[in-house]
Amino acid sequence: MHFSIPETEVRSGENGSTYVAYNIHVNGVLHCRVRYSQLLGLHEQIKKEYGSNLVPAFPPKKIFTLTPAEVEQRREQLEKYMQAVRQDPLLGASELFNSFLRKAQQETQQIPTEEVALDICLSNGQKVTVNILTSDQTEDVLDAVATKLDLPDDLVGYFSLFLVREGVDGGLTFVRKLQEFELPYVSITSLRSSEFHILLRKSYWDMSYDADVMDNRVGLNLLYAQTVSDIERGWILVNKDQHRQLKSLQEKGSKKEFIHLGQTLKYYGYIKFDPCITDFPEKGCQVIVSAGNNELNFHVKLPNEQMKEGSFKVTRMRCWRVTSSQVPIANGTTTPCSSSKCDVKLELAFEYLMSKDRLQWVTISSQQAIMMSICLQSMVDELMVKKSGGSIKKMLRKRHNGSIHRSESQQNVKSPPLLDSPDPNREQIVKLSTKLNSVSLRGISASNSANDISGNDFHGNYAFEGIGDDDL
Repeated sequence: MHFSIPETEVRSGENGSTYVAYNIHVNGVLHCRVRYSQLLGLHEQIKKEYGSNLVPAFPPKKIFTLTPAEVEQRREQLEKYMQAVRQDPLLGASELFNSFLRKAQQETQQIPTEEVALDICLSNGQKVTVNILTSDQTEDVLDAVATKLDLPDDLVGYFSLFLVREGVDGGLTFVRKLQEFELPYVSITSLRSSEFHILLRKSYWDMSYDADVMDNRVGLNLLYAQTVSDIERGWILVNKDQHRQLKSLQEKGSKKEFIHLGQTLKYYGYIKFDPCITDFPEKGCQVIVSAGNNELNFHVKLPNEQMKEGSFKVTRMRCWRVTSSQVPIANGTTTPCSSSKCDVKLELAFEYLMSKDRLQWVTISSQQAIMMSICLQSMVDELMVKKSGGSIKKMLRKRHNGSIHRSESQQNVKSPPLLDSPDPNREQIVKLSTKLNSVSLRGISASNSANDISGNDFHGNYAFEGIGDDDL
């Protein structure tokens, strides 16, 4: 997640006095407005809980009213502070930090705590309506959806909620994975557009975990619906013979066999992003990026109209970063940016081992750069679990003591016709960690061929901290 405070506002208080509000943006979108005193209070709580040595520096109080220059200086300092807290593995994942952001989000949007109905989309277009509180966090909403579908507890961690935008042509744009610091109802409502939806989709990359999901009828139906949808959208490549086989299995209702065949197809389990711009292999190239199978796949259109396809393995990426900048909306003027006259430009850049002893930065300019980064870090999470000899099928995290108790009417709702009753044999799991904001990887090149990127395809294989390709 990319945190920034690109702007401030002078707002009126309840007693008629004015104060400076600092607008916290997440991924280039306003998340909340907070006062300096609120952030100072958060800082004092974090310092009390975790000690002064761990907490980053906080801008000091001022006795007199700040000048515009001092306000700008404080804005920059607070932005660095929020980014430092978020990037710290302990502080950024703390309930103290996340609950502050959830409360601030709700207060900013002025949405009272009350019971509401929220629609969650499935991959087949079906909607599941859950009764939640406006103050329910992402985990609460995911649990409510699982309860409504009769998805057992040991499979909840295999799925996540995603914010998506549906185009007029039916195309699907993944905006981001909903995080622990936000309230899904508030997030979707604040966008004030019917184009945006919350989608339930599997959250893992290793297709070997499909077996766990398919052992349950509800899980099988969810995975089947996602596979069918990805094929229909053209995310999974299918030739005529394969299409005929898939159609036959679909007519027979052979869902497991359908998925097994899907697993053999190119780009199974990938997320496809909207067309964007890259500087590889040349600046200004149009590219379609897909994420899956521990890689970012590129379909690049060169200036001479030639098409190239290749992949960048996450195991060859030394590190990556996401940057944002405000650029004036094209209107023929050179007026400096303001909150209403600016677009946010996002870029994902990663340092890649092209061949032995040769690292190169590759940059992607895309409004989905954050989502790409989330995909990369979740791939690394899975590889780390696998490297340690573990499995994502562990004990499910116990809920917080302060979790909302679901009403009896919600808990006992029957599942929709598509989704059958669950297998009674349940084994608990742990949800994949997505706390990393950036990752540094190193290893030994498995190939120093100069042909990695010189032909029509470019590709790489790189050892992941001592793990060879055979281990992956």
